[in-house]
Formats: sequence, structure tokens, C-alpha cells
Amino acid sequence: MVKKTKIKNKTVFVGVSGGVDSAVAALILKQQGYNVVGVFIRTWAPDFINCTWRDERRDAMRVCAYLEIPFLECDAEKEYEKGVANYMIDEYKNGRTPNPDVMCNREVKFGVFWNFAKQRGADFIATGHYVKKETKNNEYLLKKNKDEGKDQVYFLWTLKQEDLDHSLFPLGNLKKKEVRILAKKHKLPNAEKKDSQGVCFLGPLDMKVFLQHYIQTKQGNVIDEKGEVIGTHDGAVFFTIGERHGFTIKKECKASKPLYVVSKNISANTITVSEKSPVFSGKEKGLIMINISNTNWISYKPDEKKKYQAQIRYHGELVDCYVKNVDDHNALVTFKNELKIDAGQSLVLYENDICLGGGVAD
Repeated sequence: MVKKTKIKNKTVFVGVSGGVDSAVAALILKQQGYNVVGVFIRTWAPDFINCTWRDERRDAMRVCAYLEIPFLECDAEKEYEKGVANYMIDEYKNGRTPNPDVMCNREVKFGVFWNFAKQRGADFIATGHYVKKETKNNEYLLKKNKDEGKDQVYFLWTLKQEDLDHSLFPLGNLKKKEVRILAKKHKLPNAEKKDSQGVCFLGPLDMKVFLQHYIQTKQGNVIDEKGEVIGTHDGAVFFTIGERHGFTIKKECKASKPLYVVSKNISANTITVSEKSPVFSGKEKGLIMINISNTNWISYKPDEKKKYQAQIRYHGELVDCYVKNVDDHNALVTFKNELKIDAGQSLVLYENDICLGGGVAD
């Protein structure tokens, strides 16, 4: 149930990362009349990564000083290591392809951060996500941002009504270029700072190099659809269905077209490749069927008779689908067209610009 809130005397803790998006989010909220507190969320990073969190914290402190708002630091190191890093490593060990950014939002930004804020008297938390929150029929809707290149609702499919009740997204109606303009207009100290890339909080990351510190692997065979060995790879756990790189093919077996990973056998340490783009198993009556588990429906469950759109990777194309056999934890998503997906990936569902929620591909 949506609560009506007056801004006056309401306190919002803003996750300030040191980047321009969170800085403008804090600026907007202060202009709207909230009591704004900036919070830098410190997370875990392994010793072998050149982590820049100290530089990011310095930039976050500068933003807060410039905006004349209090600055706090939230220690989420243990929760990040357990809920994001270890989850990611375990999933890869089991031959699945996880999305650490989804878990980072669930466990850290809308978990640890909210608990931290609530214990200190905050009414809301806010982030610099490019998503919109709206209300309809006393329910919150999570909607896509109009800037398709920056929309981040894909990463927030695990949010629930109670999360949205205390969460604000000040950039929901802004495009990236508009955020930059605001930052420059108000002379924010990080107005020209480049956007961060890579895994949530860890930054640019060679996933294979990262995983090799935690997963013992050995060279395996690349086989074709006939079962013949045509090359080698460094470990089946590193590959995602649909991938076209990272393995070596013998000169005499070079294909005329790109080769896709269409399946992998973790116990045998082999990957199978083909010139044909892979299709998820489970065809029936011409349909591609994908079971998703750990489902979450933000506002309402899908109607089996209605057509929706599915997205299986950030910035991936939206594909028409139907959703059947919906229960509290699982659903069956059916497609007419081929698509590439690996177990462990997030499959997110939309009705136009509304994010229904989603699940994890089995």
C-alpha cells in the first residue's frame, strides 16, 4: 500500500559513490526540501585487484562538502563478500552464469544500506539509478528510464513493494546528458568525471582472471556437434552459452563462420561449439521454453493470456514471450524465437515500460 508523504522534515540517506549520478541525485533531493545525508558504501575487494574505493570515497566526501550535507560511511564489506562475491564464485563453480550487479543491489544497496539508514533515523534511501517509481491503484510500479542507453531497471527486478516504499530515484525522469548538464550548471566537483564500468563496486574486471584465484581449473577439449575434438580451452566454468571467444580451435578445424558455445559439460570439462546460434533446450510445439526460479513480482503476477517482453542481459533486446505456470517461486517463460541464455542468468519481464519482476534461468 502506497503511503502519502510530505517532504518537509523527511530525511533521506543518499548512496554517494563518488560518481556524477549519485551527486546529482543528492543535489535534486536537497533542492526538493529533504534533509539529505550522503553515505559512501564501502565493500569488499580482493587483494589482487587495484581497487579505487579510497579515491571514490574522497570524491564522495567532496560532493557532500560542496552540497553542505553530512557525510557518513556504511561498512558493507562482510555482506558484499558473502552475498555478492562468494555467490558469484559458487555459481561459476557450478557451471552457471550469475549476475553480480543484481545481487549487489539486493544484498547491499537495498539491504545493508537501508538497515544502516533506518537505524540512524532515515525515512528514505536514494540512489542514482536511472529508473522511475510511480504509483497506480495504491501500488508502486518500477518503470524504465526514457534514456534507453542508461536505463537500469534490469538490475532491480528483485525489489519488492516494501523496498520501493522507502526508496527514491531522483534521476527517474532524466537522461544522462541532462544529468551532466545539471552537474555542470551547479558546478559539482565531479561534473566531468567519467562513468564507472564493470562489476558493481569492483569496477572493470577480467572475470576469467578473477575466478582463477578461486576456482582450480585445467585445460579441456572443445568439441563440435559431432563430438569430435577441434580445440582446447582453459576451463568450462568460464564460458557462457552464446559466447564466441576464449577458446582455441586447431588450424585445420577453422570454421568459415564464428563459433558459438552451445553447451558445456562441467564434470567432463568440455564445451561444445557450433556455427549455429544456440537455442535454450526445451522445445515444444515450436516454442522455446525457459523455466525461471527464485521469481519476484514487483507489483503483480503475469497473466498467462497476455504477451510480455523478456530481457536476459543488460542492454539486451526485448523478446516477446508468454509466462505460464506461475507460482510463488517459479514460472515457465515461452518464446517463439531463438535466444541465447545460460543457467544462472537473470530473465527480467516487462509490460511495455513497467518491470514486472523476473527470475533466474534454470
